[in-house]
Amino acid sequence: MLEKKVLITDCDHGNVDVESETFKKAEISFDLEQCKTEEDLISKGKGFEVFINQYAPVTRSVIENLPDLKLVVRYGVGVDNVDIAAATEHGVQVCNVPDYGMNEVADQALAMMLNFTRSISRMNSFVRKGVWDYQKSMPLYRHSEQTVGVIGVGRIGSSFAKKVKSLGCRVVAYDPKYLDEKAKKSPDFIDEFLPLNELLEQADVVSIHCPLDKARNLIDEKELQKMKPTAYLINVSRGGIINEQALNKALTNQWIAGAAVDVAENEPLQPESALLEHDNFICTPHMGWYSEQAALELKRKVAEESIRHLNGDQVHYPINFKEEKESIQ
Repeated sequence: MLEKKVLITDCDHGNVDVESETFKKAEISFDLEQCKTEEDLISKGKGFEVFINQYAPVTRSVIENLPDLKLVVRYGVGVDNVDIAAATEHGVQVCNVPDYGMNEVADQALAMMLNFTRSISRMNSFVRKGVWDYQKSMPLYRHSEQTVGVIGVGRIGSSFAKKVKSLGCRVVAYDPKYLDEKAKKSPDFIDEFLPLNELLEQADVVSIHCPLDKARNLIDEKELQKMKPTAYLINVSRGGIINEQALNKALTNQWIAGAAVDVAENEPLQPESALLEHDNFICTPHMGWYSEQAALELKRKVAEESIRHLNGDQVHYPINFKEEKESIQ
């Protein structure tokens, strides 16, 4: 039997036991490297047909210098470190794993929202200073009287929308795929689809759940100024969707009441970031996807997607070359 090999280009998980066991059952071998640069990938990736990739930059140069490469599978949802156009030109299939931690990410956004709308961390800070006074939390509002705006209603945005709908919130959403005639078929957990400007003007909480590729700087100064001064902004999607300089200006000038993010334009967010000077800014270290179960599911699914490709089967999560695989989605 011809040996088929997979390269895990980089992985910061504690181990690759799940991947190893999955490949072992399929009688497929793999290597593990910790590539960080284009040069690392080119020098260590020669001869491999499949890359399982976390952060290493799969650029045009990498793709052009590795003619044996036919598949890149990302650990996670985002593919912004892979040159999709170059991959498509050279016949390289790119896949992600969009459904491994969608409820965890939605829960992260919900937790951030509730932290603000029930003033949890702020009041904890007062109590630790010896101030036992609920009036320091004022004003708080009943969730059934609040409007939550969801930007992007894919898997994660839909999960989040359902959760806040169950609290009694009015849920409005912005997603280009539901505009015009498709709006008539909107899901029952969305009360109304709105243009972005109208959503920002109406929402008491705005939560972002869209990919970066078409949404860089989607929320800039102009958009932040449209929000209510009592509104909160949440981003558990990708850094760069919110312009961080504009967000700092918004918090400084009290255009909005607060912001919580699980992502940054450049990660990790540096301790000297001006955003961290604001008491009403919350940041977690790109952990929204994580639970023990989600981590194991992700590791299994990247291996299974690789095996499907190597066995000549249709992949389940194509980013490019989707036409032939729509029935899998």
